[in-house]
Amino acid sequence: MSDKISSKLARNLESGPVGARDSVERLGNSLIRDVANAGMGLDDVVALWYGEPDLPTPDFICQAATASLARGETFYTPNFGIDELREALAEYMTGLYQRPIDSDRVAVTASGMSATNLMQQVLTNPGDNVVVTAPVWPNLIETVRVMGGEPRFAWLQFGNQGWSLDLEQMFSMVDERTRAILINSPSNPTGWVMSLEEMAEVLDFCRARGIWVLSDEVYARMVFDRQAAPSFLEIAEPDDRLVVVNSFSKSWCMTGWRLGWLTAPPALMPTLEKMIEFHYSCPAHFSQVAGITAVREGEDFVVETVARYKQARDLVIDRLQALPKVRVHRPDGAFYAFFAVDGMTDSLATCKEILAATHVGLAPGAAFGDKGEGFIRLCFASTLDRLDNAMDRLEPYLS
Repeated sequence: MSDKISSKLARNLESGPVGARDSVERLGNSLIRDVANAGMGLDDVVALWYGEPDLPTPDFICQAATASLARGETFYTPNFGIDELREALAEYMTGLYQRPIDSDRVAVTASGMSATNLMQQVLTNPGDNVVVTAPVWPNLIETVRVMGGEPRFAWLQFGNQGWSLDLEQMFSMVDERTRAILINSPSNPTGWVMSLEEMAEVLDFCRARGIWVLSDEVYARMVFDRQAAPSFLEIAEPDDRLVVVNSFSKSWCMTGWRLGWLTAPPALMPTLEKMIEFHYSCPAHFSQVAGITAVREGEDFVVETVARYKQARDLVIDRLQALPKVRVHRPDGAFYAFFAVDGMTDSLATCKEILAATHVGLAPGAAFGDKGEGFIRLCFASTLDRLDNAMDRLEPYLS
């Protein structure tokens, strides 16, 4: 046996119990799922750990999917999605951002998460780095690591005025191996919203260096003082190295449908088409028909939902701010309260203790990166009665 073959066999045997790639073996477990698993079998749990609306998908959207199934629309679609949905999404974004967006730049994806994962596969080589605003949803971090890349964290700062980003500190993290800056705004878990002026600075910085901007805007409509959060699509040119990811999950209560979309420069679309073909081929036809109805007929539902979440936010934040051990800012976007608890050093253990004592399920801040430790996330996309019940249980524990 040659030395080369022997060396390869040795590496295979050392690669872990199942022989998976090192970058995959090193992936961490979901701490949020860890808490949720601890709640299995408990009665009367108020589960506020996941980022999921408590309402089912509206009936008018479900009826569109049912009608599609009745028509026998169960076959493959084009990789980028059916034309009518791509056109509907282009019209939706053009109206929302007052900038023309061509449907040829739109790819329908099997969820926002799938779109993010797809982009890391397209852009990130082993040894590359991606600068990521954080604290951040852990799945976004792990998509970089899966590709053998290094996530570099540009940490938001928590102060008296809420959360803020030091752009110069973020820019200083960029080097010759940086492939992209990944922005999540509105932010999960903090609710921070990047301003249009900050976006312009990021775009100019990346243009000058040939770096990509990956903008996760799945909470774009979950803002409480305007129709939509600022978007890079408002200021970017079609050929900029910018990919914006969005989803049907949050705005139209369609988390289980696994339907999203991305908007990319025309030059990237042929590559994306190949990647989608080899990744998942296409989302289900009937789900895409439901997406058309959501975009074209669901605006009133979105407005009503955001108004309901604003009431929910105010209820939760008002009650948390009354607790002496808790520090929290009223978020500008998304649907989470991300609060600090004085003296807490192990948020995972604390969330499990809270679950056992109160039967309220929360997400540990450590799930969102090292500097998320000391915080807890509560999803307030729920009814006021349910949130009142949860706060009644939590207040004695957090006081």
